[in-house]
Amino acid sequence: MPGPSRSLSQAADLVRQFNHDTITTGGDWQYPPHAYDAIGSLAYLVGMLPQAIEQTMRPVDRTHQDSRVTVDGGRDPQQAVMQLRAAVTDAVHIARLLSAAVDRMHSAASPLGLDTRGLAEFDEDGEG
Repeated sequence: MPGPSRSLSQAADLVRQFNHDTITTGGDWQYPPHAYDAIGSLAYLVGMLPQAIEQTMRPVDRTHQDSRVTVDGGRDPQQAVMQLRAAVTDAVHIARLLSAAVDRMHSAASPLGLDTRGLAEFDEDGEG
């Protein structure tokens, strides 16, 4: 699967890996700043979704403009493209709402920290 579709496939694989890596806490995934960093990256990713979703229409629009779209079962290409466009419009709207929500998550996580008092791994002299 070459080209842009491959890029999205790789992005999906990386999100799947993140989901696997964060099933449990430990090491580099146990404190609020870890969540803050991850949410920031997630906000960046989600913020790009509306454009990515919209741009999936480019090959369809181009082919449709050239009157070259066909539809399985002999359905009307104009109607099929209009249905796809409506779904894309809905997806872009929902992606924008998701992006705003994840941005709020990032802001809410920003002030969270860790009380390190009494945690041996944070004691400067190595004493608990």
